Amino acid sequence: MSQLLQEYRERIVPALQKKLNITNVHAVPALKKIVVSMGVGSSIQDSKHLEEAVANLTQLSGQKPKITQARKSVAQFRLREGMQIGAMVTLRRGRMYEFAERLIRLALPRVRDFRGLNPKAFDGNGNYSLGLNEQLVFPEINADAVQHVQGMNITFVTSAKTNEEGRELLRELGLPLREQ
Repeated sequence: MSQLLQEYRERIVPALQKKLNITNVHAVPALKKIVVSMGVGSSIQDSKHLEEAVANLTQLSGQKPKITQARKSVAQFRLREGMQIGAMVTLRRGRMYEFAERLIRLALPRVRDFRGLNPKAFDGNGNYSLGLNEQLVFPEINADAVQHVQGMNITFVTSAKTNEEGRELLRELGLPLREQ
């Protein structure tokens, strides 16, 4: 069991019950899933960029990513409908908590000039999205083997009903949100 999951069950749930004034344990906000995606627009010219992104995403998440395809054709980008332009992975349960723990405790502190995450990146339903400029902030990625630095989007999907509930959950989990 992940330390973050154990901490969530033992410390965070009672703390959120008290803060949010919730009596039912099952009504306390929780993480449902984490979606990690990499858009690889340069794969139009060279498919090796996509292969490298898939390998990195597999190494980060511990499961095989889904290849995403273009929905529309855009002539200016030489993009046709159905071309492979990215990869994504949806993490749930144990892998989700392990990834969140590595992101919060190892990867985010390695980001250069890091002053905290934007507290306004919530979607109105308690879900939070953030972007990283390079995959090299994760210690499991070998920087010498990476030929193309690639960014990624990470979305925390929660069971919170409002942004405030989601914000409290993510703060308790340890996500370093800047003060507003």
